[in-house]
Amino acid sequence: MTALDLPTPSLSRDGLVGVPPSEATQTRKEFTSDQEVRWCPGCGDYIVLNAVQGFLPELGLKRENIVFVSGIGCSSRFPYYLDTYGMHSIHGRAPAIATGLAITRSDLSVWVVTGDGDALSIGGNHLIHALRRNINMTILLFNNRIYGLTKGQYSPTSETGKVTKSTPMGSVDTPFNPVSLALGAEATFVARTIDSDRTHLTDVLREAAAHRGTSLVEIYQNCPIFNDGAFDAFKDKDSREEAVIPLRHGEPVRFGSDGRLGVVRDPGTGSLRVAEVADVGADAVVVHDAHADDPSTAFAISRLTNAGVLQQSPIGIFRQVERPTYDDLARGQVQTAQSSEGEGDLAALLAGKDTWTVD
Repeated sequence: MTALDLPTPSLSRDGLVGVPPSEATQTRKEFTSDQEVRWCPGCGDYIVLNAVQGFLPELGLKRENIVFVSGIGCSSRFPYYLDTYGMHSIHGRAPAIATGLAITRSDLSVWVVTGDGDALSIGGNHLIHALRRNINMTILLFNNRIYGLTKGQYSPTSETGKVTKSTPMGSVDTPFNPVSLALGAEATFVARTIDSDRTHLTDVLREAAAHRGTSLVEIYQNCPIFNDGAFDAFKDKDSREEAVIPLRHGEPVRFGSDGRLGVVRDPGTGSLRVAEVADVGADAVVVHDAHADDPSTAFAISRLTNAGVLQQSPIGIFRQVERPTYDDLARGQVQTAQSSEGEGDLAALLAGKDTWTVD
């Protein structure tokens, strides 16, 4: 039997291999550390932290079986405020460190907390390879479209023309779309949510944590000091109905008052666009399929994200498919080697066939 032929691992209800659930009923208090939370007043990080602290007891895991790894940035203070294992690591390298943990410790629920700068600038290489390898981890990408920790420079997700301390005449960069990037890297679970929508945020976290493989959740998060109001269109009651394009698996992609707007496929280009349902007919509206093996339609939906004057953005789970994980396959190769060669010979492995002894 080869590693690629290995059967699906025996999972506990939390998605981990051979890990017994916590016997005691846990509450948010058990997952809240004694450290003073230090973010700017009004920061969206507070909302996400509260949601995560309230959600973790649902995993049914002991705290020693959960680890949060962060990089550098405002969001990367996250591990301090959770009473689990955690590591405040180095700039952009959280996915690499988390990869090592996931491969060597199948008993851990591994989480990465990162920001748009940490993940998509210096950490871009590590992020895309974690996604394509399908490492068993959950990545929370806080996107406030600005560098907050270093006091207001533009980030890889800042819109073109953004005036900041480092772009006084406006940014000339084309911004990353984190969801499009993740889908292009063949991520098996990709979602987007908003910091202020506690119910939706928690629902997405629940699905992401249950997914075996890499889950990436982009969280629109407000920075009240350096980029206040960046996502107001998706939060204000007067605009959110026309701005948020909700994604629900198996349902037509409609939004706006009374569902008057819908996402349809352009017959000429094959691309997706927003149209008045009354003009095109209800049957023309695309039905969202998050479980489709081909990510093309999910990618096309992600391109509907608009950071212009009239802001619109799909919110929800874009893709949720199953694929063998890198860490399961790697452990399978080790098991195969041990079963065919006993315990193995580490010295022989290190020496290989390309070394020789000089007398």
